[in-house]
Order: sequence, then C-alpha cells, then structure tokens
Amino acid sequence: MADLSRRSLLRGMGGIGSAGALAAVAGCGVPPAYVEAADRAAGDRSDRDRKLVFANWPLYIDVDDHDAQRRPTLDAFRRRTGISVTYTEEINDNDEFFGKISPALMNHQPTGRDLIVISDWMCARFVRLGWVQEMDRAAQPHVTENLDPLLLSPHFDPGRRHSVPWQSGITGIAYNRKKLGREIRHTADLWKDDLRGRVSLLSGLDEAFAMLMQGDGVDITRWTADDFHRMTDRVRALVRKGHIRRFTGNDYIKDLDSGDVLAAQAYSGDVIQLQADNPDIEFVVPEEGAELWAESLMIPDLADHKRNAERLIDYYYRPEVAADLAAWVNYVCPVPAARDILASSKDKERAALAEDPLIFPDDAIRKRLAIARDITSKERAGFAKEWNGIVGL
Repeated sequence: MADLSRRSLLRGMGGIGSAGALAAVAGCGVPPAYVEAADRAAGDRSDRDRKLVFANWPLYIDVDDHDAQRRPTLDAFRRRTGISVTYTEEINDNDEFFGKISPALMNHQPTGRDLIVISDWMCARFVRLGWVQEMDRAAQPHVTENLDPLLLSPHFDPGRRHSVPWQSGITGIAYNRKKLGREIRHTADLWKDDLRGRVSLLSGLDEAFAMLMQGDGVDITRWTADDFHRMTDRVRALVRKGHIRRFTGNDYIKDLDSGDVLAAQAYSGDVIQLQADNPDIEFVVPEEGAELWAESLMIPDLADHKRNAERLIDYYYRPEVAADLAAWVNYVCPVPAARDILASSKDKERAALAEDPLIFPDDAIRKRLAIARDITSKERAGFAKEWNGIVGL
C-alpha cells in the first residue's frame, strides 16, 4: 500500500510563475503556445521500436514484494507484447512538471516522454493548449468496455478523447468518530460549535473548492463565479471566527491521528492508510455530494511511440490488471469490473478490498459523486488570488 497520497502531493495553485502566465495566455483567443491538431503527431516508431517512456508519480504502481525495482504489471506487459517500458517517477507536482516540459511543447519539440500522468485540472490546461494527442479508441477496446461511466466525460475532455484515468479518488471528510462523539453526514456538520478550532480544510484551490460548493447545494458540473464567491465568503467568515484550525496539504493525516483536528477535508486514498492505524477514523461522502477526481494518462505531442502508449493504456484496463494495480495503490479503481476479480481471490485481504467503498464506491455513494467543471484560464488568476488570501499563501 502506498503511504503517501498522490493527491496530497499536489501544490498547483495557479497564477504562479511560468505555468500561471501560460494559463492566462491560454484564455485569450488562440494563444501563441497553441498547437493545431494537424501538428501534434510525430512519425510513429512503435512498429520498429518496441518501447515507450512512461512518466508517473512516486508510489503509484505495484512493486514486487522482494525487489522494489521490479513492477509486476509492467513486467507482464513486456512479456505479453514485447514492448519494454522505461518507467520514471519524476512527477512530484503538477505545476513543476508543467514547467519542465512546457518549453518543448510550446516550441513544437518532443518531450522525450510517450505517456504522462497528471491531475485532471492540469489535463484541462494541456487539452486547451493542444499539447496532447487524441487517442485511437479502436486500438483500446478494454478502455471502451471497462472505463467507469462516472469518469467518462469530464468538462475539459468530453468522451475522454485525450485522457484516460490512471486512478481516481474522492475528496470528502475524514473524522474521528470516537473523539467527536457523533456522526458527520453533511458538509454543514463541520461548522457546528463542537468543532470550532478542530477542523482543517485543504489549502489547494483545485482540491478544496468543489466539496465546499456542494455543501451549499451547487451543481459543480456547471458552477458559476457567483457560486465561487459565495463559498469563499463563507470560508472567510469561518476563518475570522477561529472555526477553521488551519489549511493543510496531506499533514491533516498527522493532525487527525494526534487528535489536534477532529474533522478534516480529506482524500479517500489517504483514509485507507489512516484506518489501518486508527480504526476510529471514518471517511464520509457528504449527503450533498463530493468531488470525484482522477489523475489521467495522456500522450504528449510528438511522442515517438504513440501506438505503444495506447497499448499500455488499454492493458491497464483489463480487469485482472486493474485489480492488481488497485490492490497495491488502494485508490478508487476506474475499472469497476476489477471488483469481481478481487472478490474471487483466495487471499482474504485481497478479497476484502472488493468490499471497500473507498476503492469500489457502492451505488449510494456513486449517486453523490460528481466531476467538477475545471477552473478556466480566464478565471484562475483571480480565483487563486482570492483563495490564497484566505488560506494565507
């Protein structure tokens, strides 16, 4: 099990440095950095060059129990296809990685990578700039058949033509039920007097805003600027009252474990690890709803091995492979059919994962999940400035 959340590593606040400048440019007509669809493909070398380069986050793939350098699912892919994979764990922050590869992409040069995994809000930026290629779904029958319908059509990429989820998760509420002495079922339950000074929220704008809006009854698939400002007014007032203890990255884990915080805005993937160490911690998807998010696979412009990359993506959408990955990383699996594979396992711990709603949300939870429309490039600078002023960044 991964002991750090991919989501907890995100620090992309928007409007910062070169990434923020490019995002602002992207909102003004057709930006100088934009790449037309006809100019995105390279002469693909997949048939004669049986390899690909895959850039991912740390601790986001299965590893061998006896050799941390071996990754069983990738080894099986090589044996099945003859395609070798150079796998790098070089993505630690969305904006940082954007800054690393954006000079090549804006100057219409190859990045040296055939496949990358970034958060969907950052995927939106790549799609707007024309920096990723449309995938050939005819070459990806398992994606077509097995991709979770909840993840099929995010606002930034209807039909998932340019992106495919690697793993998914939920931003909800984690709380210590024993110490709090009551249930939390609604976002508004966080604002009750017995939690004054004992609540934390996430500091990242892209991670925090959706669930807070949903608590006000907003449809996050089509939220407006008025919805955003109403949410920030509420949060600002709570800060002034001393109700919110602080804004955090993944350090809410430490605060919950110590009892300094009794309830925290949290990521589902983190809570599985927390519960292993502290069974009093519970995770709840508020009745008003919570955000379903993903970190997704994309093929950058001028990738040399596009077809090989498409084959690897499709391979991870085989239910048995998705099950192996889910059993290791413990995030929401984007392949619901993997649940039956795990349930049939003779290993009791592996079989139990099939019943974990934080890996395979049940129908009641699924009805409350939504993918937020992304913050546009025109909105981002102003919204980030407002949010950062509240958070103290």
